[in-house]
This record gives sequence, C-alpha cells and structure tokens, in this order.
Amino acid sequence: MNSSRVKKLLHNVNCSHLSLFQVRKPPIFLRFGTDISSPLSIRLHSHFPYGNPKLPLKCAPLNSSDSLEPDSLPIHPSDPTQMVNQNSMSILKILKQSNSFLPHAVLASTLLALIFPPSLTWFTSRYYAPALGFLMFAVGVNSSEKDFLEAFNRPAEIATGYVGQFVVKPLLGYLFCIISATVFGLPTAIGAGIVLVACVSGAQLSNYATFLTDPQMAPLSIVMTSLSTASAVFVTPLLLLLLIGKRLPVDVKGMVFSITQIVVAPITVGLLLNRFSPHICNAIRPFLPPLSVLVAAICAGAPVAINIESIYSPFGVAILFLVVAFHLSSFIAGYILSGFVLRDSPDVKALQRTISFETGMQSSLLALALANKFFEDPVVGMPPAVSTAIMSLMGFGLVLIWAKGGKNETKNST
Repeated sequence: MNSSRVKKLLHNVNCSHLSLFQVRKPPIFLRFGTDISSPLSIRLHSHFPYGNPKLPLKCAPLNSSDSLEPDSLPIHPSDPTQMVNQNSMSILKILKQSNSFLPHAVLASTLLALIFPPSLTWFTSRYYAPALGFLMFAVGVNSSEKDFLEAFNRPAEIATGYVGQFVVKPLLGYLFCIISATVFGLPTAIGAGIVLVACVSGAQLSNYATFLTDPQMAPLSIVMTSLSTASAVFVTPLLLLLLIGKRLPVDVKGMVFSITQIVVAPITVGLLLNRFSPHICNAIRPFLPPLSVLVAAICAGAPVAINIESIYSPFGVAILFLVVAFHLSSFIAGYILSGFVLRDSPDVKALQRTISFETGMQSSLLALALANKFFEDPVVGMPPAVSTAIMSLMGFGLVLIWAKGGKNETKNST
C-alpha cells in the first residue's frame, strides 16, 4: 500500500463521522465492574465495510440478565419425553385443583335434584355412611397422627367450638322456631324441625370444608365433630326436651357405631396407609379430589330429590328462607365467637373459619333420620331436608372465598 493512500485513509478516520476517536476532551477511565448502561451510538461512514449508517450499536450492561445460562437453554419442543411429562403434569394439576369446582358441583347436583329428582333418588340413606367415610379417608391420607395429637392439646379451641355447636346454635334454632310461628304463621311442626337441625351434632362435611380451606386445621375440626357427635347421644335429646318439650329416645349403640363407621375407621385407615405405604398414597392422592367432589355433590343433592314433595309444598319458600337465615346466622356467630375468645391466638383467622364451619354446618342427615323415626308429622322432616342442600351450598361457597385467604396467610407466615 503506498503512502498517499495510507494518508487518505487516516484522514477519513479523523473525519467528523467518527468523532468518537477524536481526543478533544480528557480521557475517561472506566474501572472494572462499572455499569456501562448508556448506549454508545456510532454513526458509521458509508464506506466502512460492515457498517450500516442507520444502525446504532449499543453496549449491553455488565449485569444484564439476557445472558444465556445453562438452565435457560431452550429445549426442543418436539422432544416426545418432554411433551409426555408436560401432559402428565397438566393432568395431575387439573385433578388436584378439582376441589375448586366443589361449590359448582353441589349447586349443579341441587338443581338436578329439583328439576329431575329420579336422577338422585337411588342414593338412599344406606349409602351416606360409606360416602362420608370416603371423605374422611381422603382427609386421613393427607394428615398424620402428629396432627391429631396436636389437636388434642388445644382445649380452648375445642371448648369454643363445642359452645358454638351446642349453645349458640340451639339458641339460634329456637329463635327461628319462634319467628316461623309468629312472623310466617307456619305450623309448629316446622319450627320443631328447625330446632331439631339446630340441636344435632356437627356434620362431617364441615371437616372436609375445613380441609379444603385450612388443611392444618382439619384434625382439630375432626376432633370437634367427633366430640360433638359422641356427646349428641345425650345432649341432643336434652336440648329437644328443654326447647320444644319432646322426649326423644336415641339409640346409643347405633350412634357409637355410626361414629366409628363414618369417622374413626376411615381416618385410621388413611393415617396408617400414609405412614406405612406412602408410595400408595402418592399414587391415589391425585384422584381423591375429583372423587370427593362427586361424592360431596351427591350427598347434598340426594336428600333434596328424595324429599322433593315436601320441598314443593306450600310452605317450601318460607322454609327455604328460614333455613338460609338460620345457617347464615350460625356461620356468622361461630366466626364472631371464635374471633372474640381466641383473639390472642397466632392463627386466629384460621380458627375463625374452622369454628364457623363447625357452627354453620350440621348433621342434617341425622336430623332427617330422627324426624322420620320419632315424629309422627312428616312436616318435621322438611327443614332437615332443605338444610342438607343449603348448608352444603353455603359451606362450600365459603370454601371458594376463604381458600384464597388461607393460602395468602400461609405465604405471609412462611
């Protein structure tokens, strides 16, 4: 290359188009680690071999997150193993999240019972014990014996739930019994049915509702329900005698057998299976939520279908209003009572939800069985029949609302 051409090239480099290389100001020294985040735009000359005069060149910052790391390398979407794993994970996720559809399933079952009763009349009373036992088995599989031992070490919480169950709730039932006669002018048999619902023990569905909302409180809920069910052998007849003057003989052996069949045995089987055969539990656990949703929905809709004639009676609308008001006030009373008594507890919100379920959800199936067995007037069984569907709809509706709050509290505590 001759000297004249070299001089010409040097002259072009020093031109204003590449003023970056001109030293008109003191040089700026950059230390190692300095964040070079400002863009350095270089307008290149048209005859530069690889230059685009309109394309700015930017220096990426040293702390840029756009750099490729080994974990962020893309996986080819056509990998069959990855596609199978993704499909399996999505199916398992759908199965586990099916509990969120429980209120909708209960509502659909109730509407189906009202529109086409024969679809659910086959689910008679003999199926309720194994159905509720299956729900308790699902709770046992997801619990441990340590959870139940810790539940027994909370006497204040158990006592509060018991007071809500057998003091607050019967008083509310008696109040709505008076309202049914004085305000609506309904027969006294309907008021007796409301009191009967208020005086029975807590429902096993309340344990499942607590499990869906606050899983760590499920053992405490089961202890509360078992205690109220066991003592209902003596407390329920006493309350009915005091409130409506009805002597109600109760089969003690039958009640004890019912508790063992519905609560104790299924939970024990689930706990033992979880303890000694965890691989079996891991295999069946994803399928328990959808099956539980189906069972709970049928348990809510079947009593409505079986007692459809009573529900469509002239007193049906008034009974519906009274039962809704009774359960709503029971949910609220249990929530307020536990919030006042247990306000210093670190998990007071979870306890409020648990005791609200215990107070607002009653064993309406037991009340219906007692009404059919010990009361001559069939009208007494109308409030328990309506209560079965209403308490399920309201209880699992609260699950849909409170489950989000429980998850947020768990994240904040961790």
